[in-house]
Amino acid sequence: MSNALHTSSLTSLPLLARGKVRDNYVVGNDRILMVASDRLSAFDVIMGEPIPGKGVLLTQMAMFWFGKLGHLCPNHLTGELAESVVSSAEVAQVAGRSMLVKRLKPIMVEAVVRGYLAGSGWKEYQESQSVCGVKLPPGLTNSARLPEPIYTPAAKAAAGEHDENISFARTVEMIGPELAGKIRDISLALYREAAAIALTKGLIIADTKFEFGLDELGQLVLMDEVLTPDSSRYWPVEGYEDAAAKGENPPSYDKQFVRDWLEQVRINGQPWDKTPPAPRLPQDVIVKTAAKYREALERLTG
Repeated sequence: MSNALHTSSLTSLPLLARGKVRDNYVVGNDRILMVASDRLSAFDVIMGEPIPGKGVLLTQMAMFWFGKLGHLCPNHLTGELAESVVSSAEVAQVAGRSMLVKRLKPIMVEAVVRGYLAGSGWKEYQESQSVCGVKLPPGLTNSARLPEPIYTPAAKAAAGEHDENISFARTVEMIGPELAGKIRDISLALYREAAAIALTKGLIIADTKFEFGLDELGQLVLMDEVLTPDSSRYWPVEGYEDAAAKGENPPSYDKQFVRDWLEQVRINGQPWDKTPPAPRLPQDVIVKTAAKYREALERLTG
């Protein structure tokens, strides 16, 4: 745990904001230093215990995908070393876990793409045979592969609030038809290409979310993290067919392991109500979660 970074404390740059996982610092008037901490959030609550090495793994995975998908959409990377903008005493806090990125005007829509039925999508399907207004065939089971990937956006919530699933029509109302359509089409293209690459490594990307911003010229730019286990549901190919046949969740390389543990927790005989403070994570859950993130990166990048 001694090497884990729960919260960065840079003094050489002004703090812009702390998210659930990332600490963002202002660099000049046109760049941001994004530091991926080892914090883990589940059910939109930040756990008190960090997952050692998680921020480094997330950053390496995001960089891998930015490199693979750059031909589909420009991204926010500047190409400069993150270590170059902090004092020498602070390099240890940012090395390997940070990205120096362009400052963009964020679009308040989370671009969610689902290739499989899981999580909140499965819950919604059981009630309405649709997800975010997208009608789906009858008879699908939990973790079933969808006939085609679907775009199911969400409205980005304020810190501590839950993102809200919305329809495509609602995104048109929020940001206009042209931009809404462009985000949908690029998101589906990004997902399809990434899912095909992951499949060659024995990994299924069940669903993911992308975030976009606009640069000073009004160009759409892919930003934040991309296709990490924090923003995506990764399943190993082996075991998937058996789990899907039973309508069960396949074992995953994301924080589902922590979510499942939290669902079993009892506080004074009652289930945890998913509000802060979070229950204390036991050491074996921390170790196993770190191993899940590490294995996902190793399988993906070889």
